[in-house]
Amino acid sequence: MRAWKRTTATSVLAGTLILAGCGDADGDDSNGEDDGNAESGGSVEIGYNNWAENIAVTNMWAILLEEEGYDVEMSNMEKAPLFAGVASGDVDIGMEVWLPTTDQHHIDEYGDDFDIQDEWYEGTVLGLAVPEYMEDLNSLEDLNDYAEELDETIMGIEPGSSLVETTEEVQEVYDLDLDLQTSSEQAMISELDSAYSSEEPIVVTMWSPHWVLAEYDIKYLEDPENVYGDGDDIVYISRDGFEEEYEEVVQYLNNMFFDDETLGALMAEINEADDAQEGAQAWIDDNRELVDEWLEID
Repeated sequence: MRAWKRTTATSVLAGTLILAGCGDADGDDSNGEDDGNAESGGSVEIGYNNWAENIAVTNMWAILLEEEGYDVEMSNMEKAPLFAGVASGDVDIGMEVWLPTTDQHHIDEYGDDFDIQDEWYEGTVLGLAVPEYMEDLNSLEDLNDYAEELDETIMGIEPGSSLVETTEEVQEVYDLDLDLQTSSEQAMISELDSAYSSEEPIVVTMWSPHWVLAEYDIKYLEDPENVYGDGDDIVYISRDGFEEEYEEVVQYLNNMFFDDETLGALMAEINEADDAQEGAQAWIDDNRELVDEWLEID
């Protein structure tokens, strides 16, 4: 199904691409335009940000596409440069886009020069979460009552992320007496782990899907004003013309679909492995029948 099949506006690639080589040792960034078509392989550049599910799915596809004869380059970047890069044609695929709400402002900004492809996960959640042992705290409306215990701090992720921007709205709507401390996802999880191991109070920005929800007994705080919204589906985007040049790759990715169990298992493998590629390969080996179905061509 293509719930939001549409296109968006040309823009110059912003920011620095941090290239994680996966495949072509020469670092060819021709995006396949001069390397032939999908039948004979080619180069594919996948842009991704540092959210756990994005890292997991990108590394998985890097392995699978290389098995199919493609040279794959993974480019790590923030959300805005990713949208700009796909819109300008400098990046082939943006692996994770939340619609119709969370990432809609990026769609609006970058206009009409990339394709929105199929969803690969349904029913995301954004919110603030606390450990289950904070039994009496269940709603954002009551968060101020625990401000002192929480050191008047909400532990957040990267500044500029949609989750952080929405949490800033939450601070205003609920008139929260807590500051939002932004950091990396890894730093936020580290703070959660430290507090959790000592059963100390903590509130963090959180989203589903995420492996943390399987590893820690935490709960989302109720959001009576529905500031975080009703949830999105996750789709991927491809540069203008990519579908025509790489029809098989688009079919592969459009066959992909994760539920909480399969995506959680992939993220857990990567979290427990020495590196993302090792974890992704282990999950592929354990789920070969499923991924082979994704690699079928009509």
